[in-house]
This record gives sequence, structure tokens and C-alpha cells, in this order.
Amino acid sequence: MTAATLPRVDGVQRGARAGATGYVVVPARYPARTVGSVIAGILIVAVGWSVLGNPRWGWPVFAQWFLAEPVIVGLGRTLLLTALGTVFGFTLGTALALARVSGSPLLAGVSWSYIWLFRSIPLIVLLLLLNNLGYLYTTISVGVPFTGINLFSYSTTELISPFAAAVLGLTLNQAAFSSEIIRGGILSVDQGQHEAAGALGLPRRRRIFGIILPQAMRTILPSGFNEIIGLAKGTSVVYILALPELFYTVQVIYRRNLDVVPLLMVATVWYLIILTALSLVQRRIERHYARGTTRDAARSRSRPPITAPKPVAPPRPVPFTRGGEIVIDDVSKAFGDLPVLDGISLTCPAGSVTAILGQSGSGKSTLLRTINHLERVDAGVVAVDGELIGYRRDGHVLYELKERDILRRRTGIGMVFQNFNLFPHMTALENIVEAPVAVQGLSREEAEARARDLLARVGLADKADVYPRHLSGGQQQRVAIARALALRPKVLLFDEPTSALDPELVGEVLDVIKELARSGTTLVIVTHEIGFAREVADTIVFLDAGRVVETGPPDQVLTTPRHPRTAEFLSKVL
Repeated sequence: MTAATLPRVDGVQRGARAGATGYVVVPARYPARTVGSVIAGILIVAVGWSVLGNPRWGWPVFAQWFLAEPVIVGLGRTLLLTALGTVFGFTLGTALALARVSGSPLLAGVSWSYIWLFRSIPLIVLLLLLNNLGYLYTTISVGVPFTGINLFSYSTTELISPFAAAVLGLTLNQAAFSSEIIRGGILSVDQGQHEAAGALGLPRRRRIFGIILPQAMRTILPSGFNEIIGLAKGTSVVYILALPELFYTVQVIYRRNLDVVPLLMVATVWYLIILTALSLVQRRIERHYARGTTRDAARSRSRPPITAPKPVAPPRPVPFTRGGEIVIDDVSKAFGDLPVLDGISLTCPAGSVTAILGQSGSGKSTLLRTINHLERVDAGVVAVDGELIGYRRDGHVLYELKERDILRRRTGIGMVFQNFNLFPHMTALENIVEAPVAVQGLSREEAEARARDLLARVGLADKADVYPRHLSGGQQQRVAIARALALRPKVLLFDEPTSALDPELVGEVLDVIKELARSGTTLVIVTHEIGFAREVADTIVFLDAGRVVETGPPDQVLTTPRHPRTAEFLSKVL
């Protein structure tokens, strides 16, 4: 069939160009959409003509009052109430949300009670109660309870003015609703992010405000801005306090000149302008917190341009780090009635490489997590270079350390997770820099220099400014290894480092681990890669049902296992 005889579609001849070998793609047509668009256009024109062409709307009166001084003053008060209610409400709401998710039952109970109470009370009732607080308490005093010592005392009616009552009421009401929005955002962050931040030894404050809340913001923002927009409109309720905000000012004017509709339109248009401004701010903030979560190159400075693939740079030798000796003594752990670890005792010499094998559910990952105290043990102890992790020994009594002391000791134990657990809102460089700056107090410049050197050592020098989402699985795992190395730990733990990777990506991660095995750092690796374990490990540990069934050199355990359970397992995987 020649070009002249090719079929035509909607007047376009496929392959009509001389020598063309492709096809012209004709998009599908949707007549219903066209009809709907025409109807929508007609409705817009009709509504616009009805509103602008009807003299009873009183547009000259609208124009007269739209920028009038009383209206602008009332608008300013509305904006001020909205701003104060937002700042104070969300600040208090954040504290309430953190209390709800804290480990203190009393704090969580108080927070829940506050939320229950102030979500139940209508805002207009709350404003009236606060405005009449002087009837219940003639003075407000601050002092030492039960001693009669007062630091200062004020008359309630002087302290709680109508404006103060409005700000306080809006704040208390807003905090109750915003706290649940913030709590929902916190709960939406993957648990792995909490564990990764804890494994790096980041202080609680830094974990919350640097890692968890920035990720939670993507969930918080849409509902949070709905609350702010509702607050902007809800300020009209303070008319009950005779406070001249925008709506009250408009009411006063139209009661005098009886031009009700034009004055209501003045308020309506100003509220529309406020809503539009808040929507634009919301969009900008959402784009800021969407960093690293989109593949749209226009929105992310981290996505590199599409170019010809470059050869993968081989990893450079990892700097020597003196390893630490790990001693696990009679450790047991159960989740409820399910025993996971049962009296495990194990020693990993300094600078050794230990591979832990076993079927799923045998306790491998749990054992690994007890080494850096991500899992508390029910019995037994774990020590690195003679220093207990998580506890202080006094004779035969163990006292659990406070969190800051646990975090300090944990910095000597790096951990690489099965699912990487990189912080998605940070670039590869920022992921690595975070802990040295926040935990070790390094300057930003020194931490960045260390981070760039580590990226070069794992073959990712050109990926410093790339977000995790734009990296392959193997690259993400190598960044995770570099992040763990940034604190220069004595012990490095790997939890199934290749199980989440495609087979083609496994090799690049294993090459880095092999290099680490020669660096002097003590490695403990939970893995299913039998060949890798044979090549890199000094000792193989086989777990079954939470017990150490067999341990020994790779050649002995993998070739001539002594225990029948080990032999049965290997016969299925080799």
C-alpha cells in the first residue's frame, strides 16, 4: 500500500509524508465533554450577566463602600484575628498533637480531654463565656499554689477585653481541631522514618521538627488550610462581642443606609479575596513540602536532565574504622505471648563480619535490632566494647538509660535498613549531613565535605543533590550505607540489605559491603544471599525459632552443617 492509498482518519492521511514510516496518532474525541463545556460556558455568561446587569445589586453603592475607611479597618481586624488565631491555634494544636502521641498516658489523656471539650462547645458559646469570665472570676492571679503567694493579680474585666476574648476563643477552638489534623499527619509518616532517625541518634526535638513534621506536612496542609479558611470566615462570629471586624462593620453600615445587598457583596468580595490569597499561599507551601516526592522536573531541583547514561563509578576504598566487639548474653524477647528470641548468646569479635541466616520469622531482624536498642529485650544484655546498650549496670541490677544517653551510645552503631528509610524530603547529601551536624555538632561545611567523600566512596559522587525518589533502589541503598557511615560507627548492622532490590541492582550494593568488610568495621548482616555470606563473612550464624542452632566458619556451616535443621534449610535455598 502506498502513501497515496493509505486510509484517512478525520481528514489526516497516515504516513502521508514522503518516505514516512510511522503513524499519525489521532486523539480520541469525547462529544459529551464538548457539550458539557458549552453548557458550562453558557451558565458562566448567564450568571455573570445576571449579576452585573441587574441594577438592584447596587454596584455603584458597592463601589462607594468597597474601599471605604470603616470597611478597610474592619478588614484589617479580620485579618489580624485570622493571623493570631492561626498562629496561636496551630502552635497549641501542635503541642496537643505531640501530647496525644507521647508515651505518657497522663499527657495523652489531658490532650484528649481538651480536644473533646473544645470541639464540643460551639464557638459562639465559647466567646460569650470568655467575655463574661469576669462574672465567674473577678481577678486572675498567678502565684505558688496552696501557699497564698501571688506573683501578680489583675482584674479579669480589664484583662479580658472583647478583642482578647475573641483571640482567646478563636485560639482555643482552632487548637482543638488543628491538633487532630496534625496528629493525623504525624501518624501518616512511615514508622521506618522514626526508626531511621532514632538509629542515627537524632535528638527527639530534631526528629520531630526536622524529620517527621516536614513529611507530615503534605498530609496536614490541605486540611490545615481548610481550617484557616474556615477561621477567616468564622471571625464573623465575633460580632456577638460587638467587635468591629469586617462583617460587623458591614452590618453597622447597612443598618444606617438600608443598602443591605450591596454591603453584603462588599463583605463577600473581600472574603473571596482572602480565600484566593490563602489558596495561593497554600499552593506555594505545598510545592515546598513536595520536594523529593514528585517526578516533575519543573518542581524539583534534584531531578537531573535526561542525558546519555554514564558508566557507574566504582566505589572508592572505605576509610578504616576500628571495629567494636559485640557481646550478646542470654537475650530473650517476646511480642505478647509469642517468643521471638530465646536465650541467645553470641560474640562478634572486633572487625569481624557475621552473617545471620534463617527462615522468615526465625528472629533474625529482631536480634539485629536489639543490638542498637531499637527493640528492648525482656532478658539478657547486649554490649559493644563492654558498654551496655540501653542500660546502666549496678551490680546485678540494670537501670534503663534516659533517651538522650541511649541516643549517644547508639551513634557508635550504624544501621542500614531493608527498605532504605532515606528521608524523602532531603537530597542524598542532606540525608548524610543530617546526623553529623545534629548529633556530633560538626559544622555544615565539615559535614558536607565528609558526605561528599562518602558519596564518592560508594560511587555516587554525581548524585549529591538528587532526592531519593529519583534514585534507583541500588543507589538508595548505597546512600543509606553512606549515611550510616557518616557517624563513623564501630559497628554496622545490615537488615536484609538486598531483599528490596531487583537482581540487577544487588551486585552494586554487595560490592560496597565487601569493601566495608575489608575496612575494619564490625559488620553484622542479616541476609538470604548465601553466596555473598560465604564470600564475605567470617562467621555464619543460623537461627531457628529464636535460637542459635549453629555457628561457625562459612565453609563448615554452609558445606558440612552439623545440625539437621541447618542442612534442611540449606538444601532448600542452595
